Amino acid sequence: MADSKREIERKYDATDATRLPDLDRVAGVGSVAHEGVTELDAVYHDTEDLRLAAAGVTLRRRTGGADAGWHLKLPVAAHVRDEVRAPLSDAPPDQLTALIRSRTLDAPVVPVVRLVSARDVHVLTAPDGTALAELSVDEVVAERLHGGGRTAAWTEIEVELADDGDPAFLDTVGRVLEEHGIRPSAAPSKLARALGETAPAGTPPRTAAPAEPRTAGDHVLGYVRRQAEAIAALDPAVRRELPDSVHRMRVATRRLRSALRSHRRVLDREATAALGAELKWLAGELGADRDQEVLDARLRARLDALPVTLAVGPVRARLRLRSAAGRSGSRRRTTAVLDSARYLDLLRALEALLAAPPLLPGAGAPPADELARAVRKDHKRLAGRVARALDLPAGPDRDAALHSARKAAKRARYAAEAARPVLGKPAKKAVKRLKAVQSLLGDHQDGVVARAALRDLAVQADAAGEPSFTWGLLYGREEAAAAAVERELPAVWHRAHRARPRRP
Repeated sequence: MADSKREIERKYDATDATRLPDLDRVAGVGSVAHEGVTELDAVYHDTEDLRLAAAGVTLRRRTGGADAGWHLKLPVAAHVRDEVRAPLSDAPPDQLTALIRSRTLDAPVVPVVRLVSARDVHVLTAPDGTALAELSVDEVVAERLHGGGRTAAWTEIEVELADDGDPAFLDTVGRVLEEHGIRPSAAPSKLARALGETAPAGTPPRTAAPAEPRTAGDHVLGYVRRQAEAIAALDPAVRRELPDSVHRMRVATRRLRSALRSHRRVLDREATAALGAELKWLAGELGADRDQEVLDARLRARLDALPVTLAVGPVRARLRLRSAAGRSGSRRRTTAVLDSARYLDLLRALEALLAAPPLLPGAGAPPADELARAVRKDHKRLAGRVARALDLPAGPDRDAALHSARKAAKRARYAAEAARPVLGKPAKKAVKRLKAVQSLLGDHQDGVVARAALRDLAVQADAAGEPSFTWGLLYGREEAAAAAVERELPAVWHRAHRARPRRP
């Protein structure tokens, strides 16, 4: 069984002659315990083309020390990674290889680098005995196992924050180290340094700084690349059931699909149509879990708002049963989707698109002209859907039309977000106003879904001989909330319509 921990650390360059400052004098430190030297032997695994390293992900098998086993490190933010651990075995454990599937695309992982380290450990504790951080001086020898057989050696200092510690303490330690001439390391990890220093002669850098975007095509492809990266990066978070991960992955999928549809003068629509259909499929599958989560939260909130005397019968127990059954099924479905060949083919298609984008003449246009045109086009589309919905009488047809307008609002908002680096404040204002429209229409659609669920709950309660009064009462409140949204929509839409970007 794999477990995980959040790892927050800083790395510094050192030499054999580097002397540590008096760590007892670091502000907040009560004592320093020298725990001696530990020998560590780690073999890092990656695909032959180093896909994991390119994404800042590391997979290693380490012996020695208190945490021997398999370690998978997933980047979270600068100096922050989640480390997922599994017991020692000869081959990478399945629970870890599943978490890197969106990176490897099922390519085999092989040993690429071996690092042998002598780690001299010092534990910094507060006056009350609370652990603050672990500072280690590591003497490292790296051997390239795949592609060259070269070696390298260096010494570095690593300061890792204790569990639940204050990250500001690392800044305090860092200032003391730098005052003594010890500088932060330029390499983000030991593996990155090992790969750089043992690379065969003439090997280009693993990553190159992206060129400054100059054309509409540069901006659109940059936006598409960021959303594709978000999907791959969020895959392991979804598998680990981290909070909000499904929602964020679904949003990235929708943004990407919207970009392919909005920028038809930049990217060939015929060439991207199949990919767009697969992105729609993925967003729909991810929605099963997210929609269930939103519905559960809404129904609980509605029930919590009722006076106790109006919650007649075992309503909370019935709601818990319905929620548990729905969430269990949706989570299994999400995992099955991420394990499917169809999902893997989608990720490969994204790579192929970015490697050889089907650019049209509009890609070479000035970015302000082309991106503003796309925003105005999507805004006009939204205007037509809002007008149609408002012309309909209240009822199922208007509900469906408002849901359609909500989808158009998302697309218009995403187009404005993509244009924001180019159009500046006008696009920022449009995003804000369109988000208000989208949120209002989203609340309306959530109410439509909630009314259907409440109707089902009432039928089930009645069949079980339970009172259905409370479900009917909540249904009526949802109807009243929907009517309030429909009254508010014209004013919110008017503000958004006035904020649409003009021609540059």
